[in-house]
Amino acid sequence: MPVMHKNVRYNCRVIFLNGKILLIRPKMALANEGNYRELRWFTPWSRSRQTEEYFLPRMIQDVTQQETVPFGDAVLATRDTCIGSEICEELWTPRSPHVDMGLDGVEIFTNASGSHHVLRKAHTRVDLVTTATAKNGGIYLLANQKGCDGDRLYYDGCALIAMNGCIFAQGSQFSLDDVEVLVATLDLEDVRSHRAEISSRNLAASKVSPYPRVKVDFALSCREDLLEPPSEPIEWTYHSPEEEISLGPACWLWDFLRRSGQAGFFLPLSGGVDSAATACLVYSMCRQVCEAVKQGNQEVLADVRTIVDELSYTPQDPQDLCGRVLTTCYMASENSSQETCGRARELAQQIGSHHIGLNIEPAVTAVVGIFSLVTGRRPLFAAHGGSSRENLALQNVQARLRMVVAYLFAQLSLWARGACGGLLVLGSANVDESLLGYLTKYDCSSADINPIGGISKTDLKAFVQFCMERFQLPALQGILAAPATAELEPLTDGQVSQTDEDDMGMTYAELSVYGRLRKVAKAGPYSMFCRLVTMWKDVCSPRQVADRVRRFFSKYAANRHKMTTLTPAYHAESYSPDDNRFDLRPFLYRAGWPWQFRCVEDAVVQLESRGQQDLDGVD
Repeated sequence: MPVMHKNVRYNCRVIFLNGKILLIRPKMALANEGNYRELRWFTPWSRSRQTEEYFLPRMIQDVTQQETVPFGDAVLATRDTCIGSEICEELWTPRSPHVDMGLDGVEIFTNASGSHHVLRKAHTRVDLVTTATAKNGGIYLLANQKGCDGDRLYYDGCALIAMNGCIFAQGSQFSLDDVEVLVATLDLEDVRSHRAEISSRNLAASKVSPYPRVKVDFALSCREDLLEPPSEPIEWTYHSPEEEISLGPACWLWDFLRRSGQAGFFLPLSGGVDSAATACLVYSMCRQVCEAVKQGNQEVLADVRTIVDELSYTPQDPQDLCGRVLTTCYMASENSSQETCGRARELAQQIGSHHIGLNIEPAVTAVVGIFSLVTGRRPLFAAHGGSSRENLALQNVQARLRMVVAYLFAQLSLWARGACGGLLVLGSANVDESLLGYLTKYDCSSADINPIGGISKTDLKAFVQFCMERFQLPALQGILAAPATAELEPLTDGQVSQTDEDDMGMTYAELSVYGRLRKVAKAGPYSMFCRLVTMWKDVCSPRQVADRVRRFFSKYAANRHKMTTLTPAYHAESYSPDDNRFDLRPFLYRAGWPWQFRCVEDAVVQLESRGQQDLDGVD
């Protein structure tokens, strides 16, 4: 909790027992990168192993009957052990407090953490705890926040109890339960014997500076505990990335839905992988809700009844609930194929959503007609002899009208059906398309929230395959087999003539590589070229690598402004381009990158010259 001490605001753990505050422990390492800006609000406590008196507010004094309590970096000494505290980020720092605490005799470490979910992150979190207790001995209790923070992050639980490098209790990673309690019975003598055998640890312990100890007249053990069998170590069970996608964003959607006060979701369903993945996430959410209700979770049941506005309603199965909370809509134009329309309709039937089919062509004709009436010019698609500017503008009109129609139906479709409330509009732009800007500003990518906006196309395809098998949704097979297409250009003999990868000039797999190098490795054009020229040496010449890097950065610079209006999306990847709080780069670049591209060209010429010399030497 935030605590003001001497007019400075600290982020603190308040540790209490039986109505008395034992210690206020301020956080010493603040999270101030990526998604976090903790230094905006708090100051880190920098006085290691020092405490001061904190004068409690009078309203707290009336409750605890205490005037002052210790404030600072201290540990708790009970009658049978010593307990130390870390807070969240401190576990991730190069020199975590648990190191010196353990050397000073602290046997139990507690950590109240706010660690958000990222795909494949659980391994790192578990490794940090097990490595800490293996090298230094001790018992580690990690409690992690669970749920949506009202923003882009989802905190995924994963509470655990570890001792001496082994896991003894594992909490659920994704759950609709607000509270979960883990229990393990451990023997403190195991900690002591483990430490006694590590000579290097004992040498370091003999020189460590002591922590202030707050004496607590309390014991965690008693004589009768001799009859208690200790817990056995367990193997940590990890979710696959596909399972993580099916659970994390689904829980995030549920939190958003129940806290927003809306009556469900509206999803433009195009018949492609991305919108199908979003539909599957809502269906997965319904499965989790039904399972929680079946297990007797009264809070979830109360939330369901509030959302559907029916006090006696109990969901019978996921399809039943999905029909109440999800409206899907296929918005056809003259460029839409029968295949995508059929795939969207079939998937909607299998998940149980209320499905609408409509045609936006009259609206497209009307808007283009207004332009022609004013200017006296009628734009044409490239396939009909138009320029690239005309072609792009005509595509964007269709895309933006779909957004307008989506919001109209989200607001009024329940009214038309005689039901209460409105719907949250779901977006379906994946992280790779957002990175490149392969989307129309203010089209269907503009929505209230986007559950797949932090997930790569590669992971989404694997997730859809997982859903097809796990949820028994055969409609997904045809969606996976079809080429990814926006269907904004005229069909050729009734067949799709436009594909996403042709439009982008690069594959989705390549985009994931560019994204990680750009965000995680902080690479610009030249340094990215230097990395890729060796990474792709078996498949591309230096000239080809340079062309691909230039193509990516040109499109990236031209479209970076779109990130300022990107729909709030579930954060699941380390290279999310979210401009709001994660990727705080400029949104105006020189698309020509003159200095960087010149350096790339010089490097290519040098490499080609060296390669020619090697060939001449062989001759």
